[in-house]
Amino acid sequence: MIAREIKVFDPADGFGPIADLTEITDPTVVRRGNQWWMFAAGQLKGDRNQHLFSASLSAGAPLSATGWQLTPRPGDPSRIALLAGHDRSCAWDGIGGRHCPSFIRGWDPHGNRWVERIYYANSASNPWGPYTIACLEWNGSQWIDQTEPVFVATETWEHGSVYEPSLVYADGMWKMWYVAGSNFENYIVHGFAESGDGIAGWSEHRIFAPPEQKIFDFCVAKCGAAYEAVFSRVWPAQAPAPPETGLWWCRADAPIFDFSAWSDPIQLMTAEDRGWHAGPWKPSLCYDEANQRMFVFFAGTRKTNDPGPFPYVFTLGCLEIEGSILPLVRP
Repeated sequence: MIAREIKVFDPADGFGPIADLTEITDPTVVRRGNQWWMFAAGQLKGDRNQHLFSASLSAGAPLSATGWQLTPRPGDPSRIALLAGHDRSCAWDGIGGRHCPSFIRGWDPHGNRWVERIYYANSASNPWGPYTIACLEWNGSQWIDQTEPVFVATETWEHGSVYEPSLVYADGMWKMWYVAGSNFENYIVHGFAESGDGIAGWSEHRIFAPPEQKIFDFCVAKCGAAYEAVFSRVWPAQAPAPPETGLWWCRADAPIFDFSAWSDPIQLMTAEDRGWHAGPWKPSLCYDEANQRMFVFFAGTRKTNDPGPFPYVFTLGCLEIEGSILPLVRP
């Protein structure tokens, strides 16, 4: 197995002709038709809120860590295009913004059709939460916001906030892994719920992984007849991060809602500071067309000289792995 880390976006390098973007993070990568797309979050100059944007590779181009082009606004190549407006959702995500998107294609039993959605976290008050989870839906020409969130905290152990959604559609159900709690409280627990339509009728909110696991994202992908997941372990505390902080991989025969039923995890990346990123999170797992290389796009932070309360900027990278990691799985 050969692995290398590749920088995709970093404010220090600029964003090409795009002049109004300050940073981009939280990738979710997917092939739609004959083209690879990335949906991500970020901030605009003079705007404290997070918004969702897109980037893409050229139509027909193979999956790659490089070559991504941000989508500009029509008629103005110097400004990045917002992924969707706030016409119907401004009351509850126009102030707190949108972040940690997760793309999913699933069956809508009400419309009797396949639909594409991007789930994301949002806040009605400020960018730091508490959060609910909402979605955008593709209508064939644009992403449409919804009239209300689709998932909210209901359990005591969720501490009133749910975010970092990651979804798969399997066995006729929309299955969602998510974070609950608060980074500032150094309390994050990973939850799971499922729904027949991905909008309402969610099942009981279950604890997928307890707080001591510090799992922040659990990105699941169907790979052949099985399922693989890349997840992040984070360290919100002020103390130095332990060695288990970073990105991990595991697999299961089905998208099981119990973390202990997945294979023993294998660490792919630590939280070591590489200069342009440290402490990776928000992985997005993809394989190339030949199924020979694994791509894990991820978010990171780079320290700055800003004396303010958050002396970091967000960066976006990719871990490219050649060869299978399956031989490393314990029997």
